[in-house]
Amino acid sequence: MRIISYNVNGIRAAIRKGFLDWIQQANPDVVCLQEIKAQPDQLNLEEFTDAGYPYQYWYPAKKKGYSGVAILSKTEPNHVEYGTGIDYMDDEGRNIRADFGDFSVMSLYLPSGTNINRLEHKLQYMDDFQQYIDSLKQQIPNLIICGDYNICHEAIDIHDPVRLKNVSGFLPVEREWIDNFMKSGFIDSFRYFNDEPDQYSWWSYRANARANNKGWRIDYNLVAAPLQEKLKRAVILPEAYHSDHCPILVELE
Repeated sequence: MRIISYNVNGIRAAIRKGFLDWIQQANPDVVCLQEIKAQPDQLNLEEFTDAGYPYQYWYPAKKKGYSGVAILSKTEPNHVEYGTGIDYMDDEGRNIRADFGDFSVMSLYLPSGTNINRLEHKLQYMDDFQQYIDSLKQQIPNLIICGDYNICHEAIDIHDPVRLKNVSGFLPVEREWIDNFMKSGFIDSFRYFNDEPDQYSWWSYRANARANNKGWRIDYNLVAAPLQEKLKRAVILPEAYHSDHCPILVELE
């Protein structure tokens, strides 16, 4: 089972940059998308079917051109859950889950905290999401939460941890939350296999950041602890250039 998570920063823009050809070559079984910024009726869904993903589940934000998540799959899930049941989360289209037999895959787009109001919103979301997952794990212990968490966990995950320590995405309160979230029963699949520095999944469009690898690792495939023995591989795929993010992959037996 190969799962790719990708914040495409607009699926229509990503398609124009060759996303559909790329995903056919990468050939994952499941694709979790974030920040799709489109309604399904704005897309040619047959293009995704032709690319090998006949099972498509889109969960856009109510606000057009904003946020939104999706799951594409080669095989049909047993069940798809749109949202969390928490209205302010679901209005922004930030969470979708597909259940496959004895495991489930979730696509998550956690808010950014670009200003004080959004930071308060993000912190509230983080607390409510933790409670939601704590409850969900009682029903679905084999959960894989893929997506853009908008948080760097450790200093190794950001290119300048000293200067950026007071910037949202690397604030102590955010880092503490994701640390506790992982300790509540999830494995950071990439770090399970790779402890090297300078491994990032997002770069600003400014100041030639990507060419200089001045990045942040804010995208994660977090795998529930009961699946640890099934972990086979996890990598970042920086050669894909359809977004300011790059895709990340996890493979399980």
